[in-house]
Amino acid sequence: MDATLTELQLHGYSGLTTAAVARRAGVSTATLYRRWRSKEDLVVGAARAWAENLGPDHDHGSLAADLGVLLRDKAAALEGPSGRLLRAVLGEAAHNRALADVLFDAFVIPLQGRVLALLDRAVERREIPEVEDPLVVAELVIGPMVSHTFLVPPETGGGHAATPGADIAERLLPYLLRALGARRA
Repeated sequence: MDATLTELQLHGYSGLTTAAVARRAGVSTATLYRRWRSKEDLVVGAARAWAENLGPDHDHGSLAADLGVLLRDKAAALEGPSGRLLRAVLGEAAHNRALADVLFDAFVIPLQGRVLALLDRAVERREIPEVEDPLVVAELVIGPMVSHTFLVPPETGGGHAATPGADIAERLLPYLLRALGARRA
């Protein structure tokens, strides 16, 4: 899968060939075709293999701590192999339903699960009122993190963190807490 990711980064989806992946991996194209029937299947396999691991969902004692850890985990994931894969295939996913579905299942659903869990804990601790649409909160995490990490040049980010993802994670947290009606500690 490393060879597929590297080729995607270098050439994008449209420039990816199974021959180049095989050459980089040191195997024959026949070997690739035994496992993946097409370039699309190969990329879908890479997406599954590199699906971000947001780490375990632990209770850190408060909404601010839980959400801060989630944002930092998301930033690290977007700046690692899974983020490089997303950059390489997002455009293709707009035209390729199978790839879009795999990306949604691999990247969005796990994040939604973490957000739902931390919101439930915050409601139980009476830090926030019941959240009307928790999936919107997940979108409020995904959208700014992806757009800032992928689209904003580091020198224009406005923050002081070491990376664009860490920068937006740090700056986004107080806005999310206010939007959720979190009580000040």
